Amino acid sequence: MASPSNKKEPVLVQWILDTRPWYPEATQTKQLETHASRALSLLPESERASVLRYFHVRDAKMSLASHLLKHYAITKLTPTPWSATTITRNSKTKPVYLDLSTGQEPVSFNVTHQAGLVALVAVANYHLGQADTGVDVVCTSERRDRDHKLILTDPAGWPGFVDMHADVFGPGEVTYLKYRVLSAVPGLVSGSKPEDLIDGKLRAFYALWALREAYIKLTGEALLAEWLRELEFVSFRPPRPTEAWEVPAREDDNDDVDTDTAQVIRKFDIRFRGEKVEDVKMCLRSMGPDYMIATAVRTPDRKEDALGWELGPYEFLELDELLDFAEANR
Repeated sequence: MASPSNKKEPVLVQWILDTRPWYPEATQTKQLETHASRALSLLPESERASVLRYFHVRDAKMSLASHLLKHYAITKLTPTPWSATTITRNSKTKPVYLDLSTGQEPVSFNVTHQAGLVALVAVANYHLGQADTGVDVVCTSERRDRDHKLILTDPAGWPGFVDMHADVFGPGEVTYLKYRVLSAVPGLVSGSKPEDLIDGKLRAFYALWALREAYIKLTGEALLAEWLRELEFVSFRPPRPTEAWEVPAREDDNDDVDTDTAQVIRKFDIRFRGEKVEDVKMCLRSMGPDYMIATAVRTPDRKEDALGWELGPYEFLELDELLDFAEANR
């Protein structure tokens, strides 16, 4: 893929904003009106209102980051000033930016947020048809106490926990999670304590959740899509965690080989209605001990284009740099 400065070739970007250290003085959402006034002033009134509607300040900060990232992507990747980056929703309610002069989407993007992280994947300058994008980030520790309690108090244990979510998984995935994942993925359990066993199973659960969510978002559908149980990731495996948050995932030299120690997974056996899916490029990577991020891209009219794109590490953006860029390009 070309760099963002080259407007003649397709560009794929993967960006993350980490909102966890933002505005520590704001302990209530309404206080963001003061402490985050600079960032909020860059959003349309309707988007500012949607940010300030959240009860928890942590959720409001992620909403703010999500809005900022979308406007940033449009202005950064197209010749559109920040003030003209009007975001609407398509027939599937997916946020889009339409060039009013052509009626086309000059940049296709998708955003996800979880546990303080907000990520965006976008494709611009692809002129050979449609480009679809999907991304999802999960954090295995965010609901760890709740998940452990549910598993330990359910008479059926782990299978009961999986059954609670069976309506959004494929039948084969449910069976795999319940009974096969530990033997199929050596090293999934990192210790010998009972909670280590649960943590290993939960890592597989959330890896599958991220993969499915990224794929579903790629299609423009939601988790209420009628075909959810007809999609299946066969014998998937979660990536091994990295040693610490600041330690990037180890990139394997050979994308065709996923070892038991891989921290980035690129090989997937995806089935839809029993048929192998061969037109979607996906990647699942670890970020620290707890986070995983799944990315999906597709070019339906020329599948070989997206299949040849590189889904590498995400670039972490700094809030002040983003705000400086927005103000300079209004």
